[in-house]
Amino acid sequence: MIGFFEHQYLSFKKNHLRNLIALAKADGQLHPDEEKMIYKIGDKYGLKDRQIASLLRSKKKLEPHVPEEHNSKMDQLYDVVMMVYADGIVEDSEVAFCKDLVNQFGYKEEMVAWLISIFDQGNEPTDTEWAEYKKEALEKFKG
Repeated sequence: MIGFFEHQYLSFKKNHLRNLIALAKADGQLHPDEEKMIYKIGDKYGLKDRQIASLLRSKKKLEPHVPEEHNSKMDQLYDVVMMVYADGIVEDSEVAFCKDLVNQFGYKEEMVAWLISIFDQGNEPTDTEWAEYKKEALEKFKG
């Protein structure tokens, strides 16, 4: 039997993945590289392939989930920007999705261009660099 906190954490992980799926489908199609990235991130969060497949197949309207904590928001945005680069093409619809998400997270829209430049062509920052970027984002872009 799954406990309350385990259920809450599973729900958080699924909501995180739903945000990524919404982004991946923002241009009207799910590119195979985007799907691979979704499975990779889902696996990183301990979701089973069947759970990820169920989320991908779902026909429910995907409403963005807004985490409460700054670090959780930034970690979500980390994965979102990785999704933007997953198929090698930064689409206008993906940038628009990111801007909407950043606004919902309570940050200034300029944060999107800043994040995209950090991840230029999928070059992920190290954990140490990302920790510094989180601090910088709070100073520069908090709405």
